[in-house]
Amino acid sequence: MDATADMNTIAQNVTATESLLDWALKTQQSGQPAFETSRIMAERIGAHRRGDVCEVIFWAPELQEHRVSEGDIFIEVLDLEGDVNLLRSRQELSFRRTLVPVARIDAWCMAAIDGMRAGTRDSIGSFYSLVWRDSENNWSRIFDPLSASLPFGPFAPAEFYDVEAMQAARTDKAYYANLPEGETHKFGPVSSILQIHVPTATASMSIAGLTRHYNTLAERVRQGAELEPADRIFLGYDAVQLLPVEPTTVYEAGPEFWTETESTDDRLVVDIRRPDTTNWGYDVVISGMAAINPSLLESDRPDELLDLVAALHNFPERPKKLIFDVVYGHSDNQGLRALSHHYFAGPNMYGQNMNYRNPVVRAIMLEMQRRKVNYGADGVRVDGAQDFKWWDADAQVLRHDDDYLQEMADIVQDVAGRKYRPWFIFEDGRPWPDEDWELSSDYRAVIENQRDEDVFQWGPLTFAHNTPFLYTFWLTKFWRIQEILRNGSNWISGCANHDTLRRGTQINPKLNVNTRLGDTKMEILDKAYDHPAVQMLTYAAFPGVPMDFLNAMARASWGFIRNQDDKYGVKIVAEEAVSLNWQVDAYTYSEPGNFRRLKALGFDDREGLKRFFVVLPALVEASDYDLDVMSTLLNDVDPPLEGPTPYDSALLKSVARAWMDDMHDYCNVSNYLDRLGDAHTDYMLNLREFRAARPWLRNNYGPQDVFDYATPIKGTVAFRSLRHGPDGEQVFAIAHLEGKPLDEIDPTTLPIPGLEGGGWQVALRTPTIGSDYLGGPISLHDSMAVLYTRKLT
Repeated sequence: MDATADMNTIAQNVTATESLLDWALKTQQSGQPAFETSRIMAERIGAHRRGDVCEVIFWAPELQEHRVSEGDIFIEVLDLEGDVNLLRSRQELSFRRTLVPVARIDAWCMAAIDGMRAGTRDSIGSFYSLVWRDSENNWSRIFDPLSASLPFGPFAPAEFYDVEAMQAARTDKAYYANLPEGETHKFGPVSSILQIHVPTATASMSIAGLTRHYNTLAERVRQGAELEPADRIFLGYDAVQLLPVEPTTVYEAGPEFWTETESTDDRLVVDIRRPDTTNWGYDVVISGMAAINPSLLESDRPDELLDLVAALHNFPERPKKLIFDVVYGHSDNQGLRALSHHYFAGPNMYGQNMNYRNPVVRAIMLEMQRRKVNYGADGVRVDGAQDFKWWDADAQVLRHDDDYLQEMADIVQDVAGRKYRPWFIFEDGRPWPDEDWELSSDYRAVIENQRDEDVFQWGPLTFAHNTPFLYTFWLTKFWRIQEILRNGSNWISGCANHDTLRRGTQINPKLNVNTRLGDTKMEILDKAYDHPAVQMLTYAAFPGVPMDFLNAMARASWGFIRNQDDKYGVKIVAEEAVSLNWQVDAYTYSEPGNFRRLKALGFDDREGLKRFFVVLPALVEASDYDLDVMSTLLNDVDPPLEGPTPYDSALLKSVARAWMDDMHDYCNVSNYLDRLGDAHTDYMLNLREFRAARPWLRNNYGPQDVFDYATPIKGTVAFRSLRHGPDGEQVFAIAHLEGKPLDEIDPTTLPIPGLEGGGWQVALRTPTIGSDYLGGPISLHDSMAVLYTRKLT
């Protein structure tokens, strides 16, 4: 990749800097409220190309605290020397180093700079940060929280990137041309969503790999090719929701991705490691949220995300929308390394609360969102909206910052010459984390407090810790189902997502498991979260917008995947250990490609690992998580444990890291595609198409609609739903969820108001029923369901 051509002289453009300073001063003295002026300033934070000049602005209140004079503050510009390949796993890179003086107004530092190279898809740009020296000539660096490109991660200088050129080259402009010109379009809800974790979605484990996959699917659809099971699990959805793709935490105990080995006034030598962390996406440091996690990029170019957006928007027959999943409610403690303390309001259970009451922090975080969504996302899902809180000193109470949530939803995006506001979805279970949150949350707090009628929340079967593989689950949740019928039009529905599937794998398998779902625990878990009868209800009966998780649809494994945690990694693995019982059997463990790292450590078979995992959680509790004490006790187990010995704290951490990395590989969807069946995947695709053709099913139940269940006095749980469409169509579904079979009945003759009369046609049936069933008497067993329709004249 080109990085060394045209090594221009880097210098401050005095005239342009004076103009920039004048603009900043006028903005600050405009008389507007502090938050409004901060929003104006935030739009220009970072490095932006203005013709041949690069304007760089930083907000650095820590410099005031340290009483750093303007003469000791610089924009550090780093230009790569020699041949460069950012895709190498490790290399030593040499940078030409230039210190550019800044102009300053209070906490704002800025400079207009000549000679900086803007990065593109084909060339590497200049890197930059704000640096300052103290009275002892010690240097410190401040990173740009609003950077567009972070090839070396959020704890290294950012790359100056030509975002305007990237946007100008996008290939989905026709999609935006269909939006109204001259007004701000508001995107509304879709018919269904597929939730995807990029690193486990394809064998490539990258955004570019997912883009190639969708382009391949698109070509198969265009050509009318016969669909395979591996195709169908991606099709029929109107939207794709990506688990967070922002930069996450790095390895707590190293190695660092950026290590300086030599530094002079005009040269910097750095030991570079390509970021390769494994994370489910939610362990963010807030800084760099407008950029993309470099661990997900094949080329280290942010264009990859725009390519995915275009692949979805250009999908044939029915374009797919993209929903970003964003985490702004909290930061991991590592965020303290990337941002000054001004960004934080104190610790919480995840790490740090964000300081939303500071007008500049508030404005910067909204600007992070605006820049990220400008890649072209049609919707935004906000993780943990209940975490946006502030202390009301007058009332002495902790309040939810619903004004901030509204400000998030009000942001106008500008893409390809069109302005729009995305569809907004909030995960909010307040009063979570109160102990009684599962009982007391109504999942409507945000919906009722926002102006938009199409603001959505995750519903109770989506947010809560669901265990649909345990007997009586569906009856115990019936009161929540009744809420869905009355209030679910603005809820996301479905019980399989990244959180519920993970929670399911943490449940003690000795509980009252519904063994009718399968012959093995792996089969039971897979079928519980991809349950054909439950899916019938989700898509043909429940209001709201159904969402599926790709790993559940592929019947792939899933877990709490993060390999960066050195302090609590062993504890996390101890909590995850029970998932071995649910997701790994002796055969799958023995396959050569699986669990390579654990086998290298000496866990040759599943039984040896299982015995270790039985002991580990008990020792975590008994020792109060003291790794040295745990190691001593592990070494004294009789008979000795299989695996690496003797244990010490470092070895325990190595085992935890190996588990996380091996599970990450084991969860990859590509490992499971050849096991998928034609009949089931075809049924699920037809369900999604059925829902897409009937947008009225999103609405709450009306006075004519009926939802009930057969009283389970004979050990059967079967739900029945009758819905009435605006064009005279009726949709009737009967679903057997658990328990003993329903003896031969004709579902369309049940004594349900509105069901009487003939004309019912079988629209869909679960695969075990068979295509020869066209109506009439039938015996329903566990997981069987039938969908009927008719048109009233």
